[in-house]
Amino acid sequence: MSKPDSENTIALAALPPPPPPPSQDTLLQQYLIELQTNPIRTKAITSATLNALSEILASYVAGEKDPKTGSYISARVPKMALYGFFVSAPLSHYLVNALQRAFKGKTGGAWKIAQIVASQLLVTPIQNSVFLIFMSVFAGARSLSQVYASWKQAFLTVQKSSWISSPLVMAFAQKFIPEHAWVPFFSLFAFFLVTYNNIIVKKKRQAQLKKDQDKSE
Repeated sequence: MSKPDSENTIALAALPPPPPPPSQDTLLQQYLIELQTNPIRTKAITSATLNALSEILASYVAGEKDPKTGSYISARVPKMALYGFFVSAPLSHYLVNALQRAFKGKTGGAWKIAQIVASQLLVTPIQNSVFLIFMSVFAGARSLSQVYASWKQAFLTVQKSSWISSPLVMAFAQKFIPEHAWVPFFSLFAFFLVTYNNIIVKKKRQAQLKKDQDKSE
């Protein structure tokens, strides 16, 4: 004799629920959702991760090893991660948001060009200057004169690389990338640009150190 229906129901209810179907969201979609719900936190984690990786890659390309350990993973790596989390990401968040708000709803070729010009004259100089200031401090600069000398030595070179590459990337984003996907797109671009700029700064610093050593001998 079969069990009553109520007993079958209780028995089934005691079983663990079936696993949920696999999510159809791609990693990019999940990332974009996080950007919508927790924008600054998501950008901060992204920037910290990419900055740490950028520092390791730049050190390897520039041939700069930690003098104590002989490794390309130096004490600057966690500093770069902290810089990305607490400085770079919030700064970029508010600068880019301000730029997007200023040009929101404005269409046409002239407005797109104006947005690129505004980005190059206002946003990138601020970002590059802050980057160079922190890099000089991480490298050992302690006085304002040392920080300024380091900034002055590298700013124009770094800014030129931004002026050459950023307008092309901005124009590409305006044409092909939906605005809600600009953050991951520009984060990836920034990773390569920061790595390149970091390599330049490291090589210039190495050349200056060698020059100072030659003078002292």
